[in-house]
Parts: sequence; C-alpha cells; structure tokens
Amino acid sequence: MKRLLVVFMSSGAIAMALMSGVGNATSDKAAPTFTRDVAPIVFNNCVVCHRPGEVAPMSLLGYKEVRPWAKAIREAVLNRRMPPWGADPHYGDFSNNRRLSQKDIDTIAAWVEGGAKEGDPKDLPRLPKFVEGWNIGTPDIVFTIPEVVDIPADGVMPYKDFAIPTNFTEDKYIQAAELRIGNRSVVHHAVVNVQEPGRGPRAEGRAVTAQEDLFRWQEHRLVGYAPGGGPLLMPPGLAKVVKKGSVLMFNMHYTPNGTPAKDRTSLGLVFAKAPVEKRLITAIVGTHNFEIPPGDANHEIKASYVFKEDIHIESVHPHMHARGKDFLYTLVYPDGTSKVLAWVPRYDFNWQMSYVFKEPVAAPKGSRLECVAHHDNSAKNKYNPDPTQLVRYGPQTWDEMMSGYIEYTIDSQNLLQETARLRATASSK
Repeated sequence: MKRLLVVFMSSGAIAMALMSGVGNATSDKAAPTFTRDVAPIVFNNCVVCHRPGEVAPMSLLGYKEVRPWAKAIREAVLNRRMPPWGADPHYGDFSNNRRLSQKDIDTIAAWVEGGAKEGDPKDLPRLPKFVEGWNIGTPDIVFTIPEVVDIPADGVMPYKDFAIPTNFTEDKYIQAAELRIGNRSVVHHAVVNVQEPGRGPRAEGRAVTAQEDLFRWQEHRLVGYAPGGGPLLMPPGLAKVVKKGSVLMFNMHYTPNGTPAKDRTSLGLVFAKAPVEKRLITAIVGTHNFEIPPGDANHEIKASYVFKEDIHIESVHPHMHARGKDFLYTLVYPDGTSKVLAWVPRYDFNWQMSYVFKEPVAAPKGSRLECVAHHDNSAKNKYNPDPTQLVRYGPQTWDEMMSGYIEYTIDSQNLLQETARLRATASSK
C-alpha cells in the first residue's frame, strides 16, 4: 500500500528552510555562494513557510532577504537547534525526517565563514510555484467559520465551537486537508471533527475517562492545527472519509496575548481523484488522570492500549503543553518482544510535529502500544507557567495533557471491495 505523506511545517524558525539533504557539493577551491550552493536548499525547503503571508516571521525569497540572517542560520544549524526535529535518530525511520545532513551543515557554515557571498546570478535556481494562500494546492471546497471572532487582550477565553453543514449528497474521500488560521498569534489549536448523520455532538475530551473511550474519541477527526503543524496530505489509495450529510465541527481554542485580536479560520479540502482502498483513522493513547506535583522536574505519566484487530500504524504525534519534557512510544508484540517506535527526548510545545513512518508499522491483534511521558514542573523549566502549582489535565496552556496520537489503518478494510458489494446489492434490487 502506498505511503502516507503528512506535511508538518514550521511556524517561524529560521532554518525550517534547511531541513533536507538537498544542496550542491562545495568546492575545495571556491567558497560556497548563495546562488550556487545555498539557494537550492532554501528554495526547495524554506520558502514554503518563509514567504509573505506565511507562518514564518521573515521572507527568504532571495539573497537580500537571506543575507541578514546568515550568522544566525549558521549558529542554529551547527548547534542542531534547527531545523526543528524532535525524534531521536536511533529509533524509527521517518519519511518526513527534517534532520539536516552534515554535508548541508558544512555547506552553510562554509558559506557564512566565506563571507556569505551572493555568487553569479546565472546560478540562481527558479523559485518554486505556490498556490496563493494554500499549501495543498487549490482546494476543491473551502469552509469558513461563519463569524469573525474577537479575542480580548487578556483573560481566559472558552472554546469556540462552530457547526458547518457540508451539504454533501454523497460520501467524499479526502486526499488533503488544511486549516488556514486567520490569526496564528492567538490560536492555541484548532480541530475539525466530522459529525455523521444521526450522531450527536461528540463528548468533550475532559469527559472521557476510560482508555477504550479515549482511544476511539478521535476516530472522526478530520484535521487539526497546533503550533508547528501543517496540512494533511495522503497518497492515492488512502483517505479520510466524510459521509454524505455530515456536519463539520470546528473547535477553536484562542489564547489572549496582551493585544485585542480577530480571527476567522478556514478549512480547505481536496477530494481523492483515484479509488480509495483504506480509511486513515486518528486515535489517542493517553490519559486524563494525573497530577503533577509542584516543583517536580521529571514526573512520569504512562498510558497503554491493546489493539483489538490487526492494524498498521502510519504515524505518531505526541502532544503535551508547556511542561512537556519527553515522550516515548513502544510497541509490545503478543509474544512479549518489543520495539521502540519513536523517542522524542526534547519535546517542544512550539514544534508539535508528526513523525511519519517510511513503512507502516504492523501491529498484530493483541499488540500493546505503551506511551511514557515526562513533565518538568520545576522552576528550571523556563516555559513553566507556575512551578508552585499542582497541575492536572486541562485544555488551557497552563494545564497539561498527555496524548499519544497515532494515525493507523485497519488491515481487513478494503473500501474498493465494500463499494463494489454495495453497488451490486443496489443494482439487484
């Protein structure tokens, strides 16, 4: 089965641009130049975010824009603070790996140390083409929340929920989905769930206590946004499903930042153009039942789930808040052997990434996925809102979460066969 591709882009790092192994070899005789050596890296990987109207704080569309940041870029890549990538390279093989190759680090460092020269304009590659306002291409349909939301300068804002009918007259298979946030400075997160006909609104997360219920709670999630996140893209054969007559439930979480603000967020969808074999499903292995003591620098929280059928795990996505420290995914097979799927030793709330496996990980029926997280509630954590407080589960940034998201497919599912069977049944009536 073809691989899932999920693109999670930066929301403002200098070196998001520097995340691939693309770049020309440097010469022993000539110092690297921007046009010949650095621009290919920037253009192929950076300007998707570092261009006007996008999430990054500066544009890097040309030498004049890049040159003032040369030393900062060099320092960031040498220290491997950038590009942002939380997963330890010793565990898991990920298709969206952002770790910079040593070759690219050396190229960038040599370019800066050589004076950050521009080079021959004839060597400059063409800029990539983008669809204005969207990273998934032109959507087949766009849904926008029905009102402009006013966010006060301070205080606590409750979640804002919007129900938008799709008016779909047939089931739709979604190949790509993207939330375009109207004002990223005040959006903590946004989630769109699918409410199918005949079903009431889904229970809020804090009302879910049993692990079985928690695992299934996200089953109808279509797409979400959090800092550092980006659109969902899937290859032919794999899709999310929105049944006819469904309603899209927008859940918006705003965080006042000291200045009055406004937001109006939109969702763009691209429909699958090829037959779909399997549905991509979202789930959580986590818990709402924990207390993090004041001052505890390494509080451990565990959660696990035993799969009831044969599945393949496509990606993992750890989610915590400001006190989140590290996150470990381990798959324990029915015979007792185990495998570390992903280890994020330095979790960063500002870079909430999914880690997409190059090859889906088989989890036979009876396998147990174990998630272990640590939280730092001490004064040494510079992001800690208040180290004197006992911290429990909650939706606000100063509360905490322990959520091990996964995306998976069910081995026994074959939508092509199901569709053929339904059509044959209908034609025989």
